[in-house]
Amino acid sequence: MIVVEHLSFTYPDGRVALRDVSFRVNRGETVGLVGPNGAGKSTLLWHLNGLLGVPRHQGSLAINGLPVDADHLPEIRRRVGLLFQDPDDQLFSATVREDVAFGPQQLGLSEGEVDRRVTEALAAVKLADFESRVPYHLSLGEKRRVCLAGVWACRPEVLVFDEPTANFDPRGRREFIELCRSLSATKLIASHDLEMVLALCSRVLVLDGGKRVADGEARAILGDEPLMLAHGLEKPHSLFHQHPHGVSARTASFE
Repeated sequence: MIVVEHLSFTYPDGRVALRDVSFRVNRGETVGLVGPNGAGKSTLLWHLNGLLGVPRHQGSLAINGLPVDADHLPEIRRRVGLLFQDPDDQLFSATVREDVAFGPQQLGLSEGEVDRRVTEALAAVKLADFESRVPYHLSLGEKRRVCLAGVWACRPEVLVFDEPTANFDPRGRREFIELCRSLSATKLIASHDLEMVLALCSRVLVLDGGKRVADGEARAILGDEPLMLAHGLEKPHSLFHQHPHGVSARTASFE
């Protein structure tokens, strides 16, 4: 579903954000993307639907066989739904309904189909009665769910999350994890919340200094304490008390 090959990217100020990154994500996989601050995680996510412009990068990307290039950007942005870390960067309408309807309207759908998708998306994120609410009056968790509804209403094949549980209280975090688990799309989740990654993801990519430094089964990667410490991370506390049932870090791929 996602193919990234030899992707490199340098910002206009000269900062190198990605260095020869390659990986593939299969249809239906939920993959965690972890690494220290400045590793290039957000930059990588933004490339998946061309937010940083094309062809400013080196290398190639494709979503379900369709290249991420200037000719295909409208379709790529329909296929890839991106949830920003700060929901206030994604909400801009006067009501929840208008925000969730915006994406489907840009797809040229009929008014009836837009209404149907808004209703279904808000029900999916458990905000069925929020259509007339003002987005900026909502809690952080509610804002994130409105953003997700707006993305989900476009029926993406891939969902990309940037720090989806940042600043959540424990209940909001649990609810969001369950919500993410319930959605059937292929998912790529960048986060410092390694317990959340462990709960949702079968596989983990480690990014540091713009390079992919490890890729493998989630428990094997996150349970490798020397690897975690070497790249500014910590082994999740839950893995100090549980055995990985025969899974070894030797099954992972390292570069």
